[in-house]
Amino acid sequence: MKIAIVGCGNMGMAFAKSFLQYDLVKKEDLLLIEKSADRSESLKAEKAGVVVDTIGPHVGETDLIILSVKPQDFNSVHEALRDIIQPNQVILSIMAGIPIAQIQEKLGHPLVVRAMPNTPAMLGMGITGFTAAKEVDLNNLRRIENLINATGRSIFLEDEAMIDAVTALSGSGPAYFYYVVKSMIEAGKQMGFDDAVAALLVKQTMLGAYHLINNADKSLDDLIKAVASKGGTTEAALRAFESGGLSDTLVTGIKAAQIRATELSKG
Repeated sequence: MKIAIVGCGNMGMAFAKSFLQYDLVKKEDLLLIEKSADRSESLKAEKAGVVVDTIGPHVGETDLIILSVKPQDFNSVHEALRDIIQPNQVILSIMAGIPIAQIQEKLGHPLVVRAMPNTPAMLGMGITGFTAAKEVDLNNLRRIENLINATGRSIFLEDEAMIDAVTALSGSGPAYFYYVVKSMIEAGKQMGFDDAVAALLVKQTMLGAYHLINNADKSLDDLIKAVASKGGTTEAALRAFESGGLSDTLVTGIKAAQIRATELSKG
């Protein structure tokens, strides 16, 4: 399979490196299009693929084109792509906020898959929600799913509108997690720990809790109860969270992200 990646920032390269790691594409069949001269030189030094700085006829010789430019940069690349796209090529967009219909219209091409990964994809531990235009057949869809799964896990969504919910929940989700971790570390510092010790206590706690969620045959409520003894320290903290409306605030914030994602999708 030959793949072209247009825009080689963190997410584009997360996909590229995962493809290479799992032998899904050969380096000579991986075309990296990066307009930044400094970034291009860095990619050439890494020898992660064939690096070029412009969209040319060579892009039309690939099986799959991955669009990983910033959404605001799509207008600067779609005309060049429109001129070289071949009928059998599939477009995989990981641009936030741009719906399939708009990509199809701008490119004059029906075979479009839209995906929303998250930053843990850089470690092969991401989760990606994806959907596809009705013109994309099952064979191509399975090939795309296999590629996406190299960066972690994936979930296919029949309804494209749910991509906005994916954006809010898992696309933006790492930032929410970091926010909670940061607050816990700050609490540790206020209780007398230095930065390093507070960070170690919190990060290892989060890591262990994650593995318990995945491996313990218990619900989240049961896991909470296992820590929160009646009248104990954990219960005191949870009561403070509830009185401050922490749960409602988190839910409201995530829904606000979904609303904003929908606004961006509508332009």
